[in-house]
Amino acid sequence: MLDMTLKIELIFRLFASLIAGVAIGLERENRNKDAGMKTHALVALGSAMAMVVSKYGFLDGASGDMSRIAAQVISGIGFIGAGVIFVKRDTIVRGLTTAA
Repeated sequence: MLDMTLKIELIFRLFASLIAGVAIGLERENRNKDAGMKTHALVALGSAMAMVVSKYGFLDGASGDMSRIAAQVISGIGFIGAGVIFVKRDTIVRGLTTAA
């Protein structure tokens, strides 16, 4: 079982990632970009939660490779980014910076 200081630290880390995602999302919304506050906040929080689970979720003694979850988070963010690239008829690409 996790002790109280570790739980508080993990909650702080999750909250910090949420705040960072909200800040980035608000900046993107102010510039009228496709992915806004909700998208960035959820991606940041979900990524932080995946990292917490990969590190502390398997404390039963099983040895596993924690970097596998990190690799899948990166590919998942790339998949989300591909969804915000839009090409209009006159070959104007929109959302490329957001996807990057």
